[in-house]
Amino acid sequence: MEFGSFLVSLGTSFVIFVILMLLFTWLSRKSGNAPIYYPNRILKGLEPWEGTSLTRNPFAWMREALTSSEQDVVNLSGVDTAVHFVFLSTVLGIFACSSLLLLPTLLPLAATDNNIKNTKNATDTTSKGTFSQLDNLSMANITKKSSRLWAFLGAVYWISLVTYFFLWKAYKHVSSLRAQALMSADVKPEQFAILVRDMPAPPDGQTQKEFIDSYFREIYPETFYRSLVATENSKVNKIWEKLEGYKKKLARAEAILAATNNRPTNKTGFCGLVGKQVDSIEYYTELINESVAKLETEQKAVLAEKQQTAAVVFFTTRVAAASAAQSLHCQMVDKWTVTEAPEPRQLLWQNLNIKLFSRIIRQYFIYFFVAVTILFYMIPIAFVSAITTLKNLQRIIPFIKPVVEITAIRTVLESFLPQIALIVFLAMLPKLLLFLSKAEGIPSQSHAIRAASGKYFYFSVFNVFIGVTLAGTLFNTVKDIAKNPKLDMIINLLATSLPKSATFFLTYVALKFFIGYGLELSRIIPLIIFHLKKKYLCKTEAEVKEAWYPGDLSYATRVPGDMLILTITFCYSVIAPLILIFGITYFGLGWLVLRNQALKVYVPSYESYGRMWPHIHQRILAALFLFQVVMFGYLGAKTFFYTALVIPLIITSLIFGYVCRQKFYGGFEHTALEVACRELKQSPDLEEIFRAYIPHSLSSHKPEEHEFKGAMSRYQDFNAIAGV
Repeated sequence: MEFGSFLVSLGTSFVIFVILMLLFTWLSRKSGNAPIYYPNRILKGLEPWEGTSLTRNPFAWMREALTSSEQDVVNLSGVDTAVHFVFLSTVLGIFACSSLLLLPTLLPLAATDNNIKNTKNATDTTSKGTFSQLDNLSMANITKKSSRLWAFLGAVYWISLVTYFFLWKAYKHVSSLRAQALMSADVKPEQFAILVRDMPAPPDGQTQKEFIDSYFREIYPETFYRSLVATENSKVNKIWEKLEGYKKKLARAEAILAATNNRPTNKTGFCGLVGKQVDSIEYYTELINESVAKLETEQKAVLAEKQQTAAVVFFTTRVAAASAAQSLHCQMVDKWTVTEAPEPRQLLWQNLNIKLFSRIIRQYFIYFFVAVTILFYMIPIAFVSAITTLKNLQRIIPFIKPVVEITAIRTVLESFLPQIALIVFLAMLPKLLLFLSKAEGIPSQSHAIRAASGKYFYFSVFNVFIGVTLAGTLFNTVKDIAKNPKLDMIINLLATSLPKSATFFLTYVALKFFIGYGLELSRIIPLIIFHLKKKYLCKTEAEVKEAWYPGDLSYATRVPGDMLILTITFCYSVIAPLILIFGITYFGLGWLVLRNQALKVYVPSYESYGRMWPHIHQRILAALFLFQVVMFGYLGAKTFFYTALVIPLIITSLIFGYVCRQKFYGGFEHTALEVACRELKQSPDLEEIFRAYIPHSLSSHKPEEHEFKGAMSRYQDFNAIAGV
């Protein structure tokens, strides 16, 4: 990539961001767009904006984001969202403090050396002599064995020490944040419950329900309340989903009747396109009545005949539940496995009956499958990275040469083509990884998202960072390696690959923060989709709400995406220090934009009280470890005699991670009893806590003049469900 192309890419990205920000300011003032730009506030009964919309200037959202407190974020979006901002501010602090020393020190040292000028073949240049302006500001311009390399070694130490300091401080802060949330005087159902799996078969003459009740009543005679045994719900779930669909269609038909005074009709065949023409209201009313009867019959069969070897057990106090969740209930590890219960909305009921050893086998199989996928996915990633350079594209597709030779088109393609191809390629992964995580037998949605996030992180590091770094070099030098496969040549190849990819990643990071956060703030795509649905598809208020409902921050993809930028910035922070400016901009702008979105847009789908943080901490350390290994290799490639001084840092990172885990992780794995013992505002309604865990498909559905209450508003006889 030429220097002009880089400036065009950077300038274009900035202009697009400014345009999108102005669009956001204009569109968010219109009351009809409020459900898109302020759904979180609307759902909580708050006014979308303070004052009048016309008085808002393009920077009002920035002021509101900057003046908001952490408690504001917790109140509106929960602890998990607040922890994500701790992550962003921690990384921002690491890069800002690192740049204070690195930029004024390393840039002059690199700029005043002359390695590129004196090296005839320019094997260490970033872009083979075509990007000399930035080459001169990178480590590529440092002569081998130069005494200046001491400064770069010192920079590795400085970044590492700054990272240790900020991570320790952040872990303490998040631990405190989690404890404060769990000490809340408000009643939370999950704090009175534990999840029990791997239950043995009941004795003859006892049901699974009777067996588990007698077992826990004997151990906790004063604090045991009752249990809810998991059941096999696949069939009843299908009936319930059909019933919910019929209810929506009936409401839609009644809305059409009220608006047009004409009774709507539909065909009974495939997708309403073929078959007999019928009156929609009468047809869906009949289907609802039939489904309610089927549902009640299946509910009775499920509760009586399909009990499984897992249950949610309830206690009368938070301390009793927390203590039970941390206790060993059986000498055999594969019997009576007890953990803290997740929120009712998080439970993955279909996974609860999977046995311990089956879960272990599934986990290792999934790990193996993901490892193989990472390995083989690198092939198409590397291929895309290699062929999307214009030089290689012209070699593969000769007929595009006349088009590419047009200066304007060539500049745009060089600026954006490889980065966009990579972003699109990675967008295909999240659903696959979430599916694989759930297949491990994980019992809760938040745990599955943490597992998917981890897989996505390692996937990104291996396939994007390492794959892209090596792809272009291997694509052009594979013949040389085949002719002379010596170890020193391969090591030199790996070392020189890093600076050659620096400009790609500079552009990639810029594209992510300017265009990515510009689209995030402006919400152009959700806005267009909402208005199209509202005009042509939505007939009821429920359908309109479904069209604008925003969802959550999508931690499964957002956290790994941020981690990838973190890893890239870490690994190039000493080799090409200018990337620190891009890293600071990415995380600073991300903090600002996402602060606005968290306060006004996104609605959390679950609350795990910061359980994501230990995983975030571990992966920041993994990125730091990779950075230290990379610098060990690159300083070695520069034939710096004191390269071995990086090794103590690598060991320190491992020790630091171990110490943090031993000191802090226990408070995230379990709820401390000193936290659980705090008094509540009022005595908990234990029956209401119990009801919160009943699956929607096991609640009652009774028609009342064609109006139906929500799935959780009415229940069957709970004595029948509880078996008492």
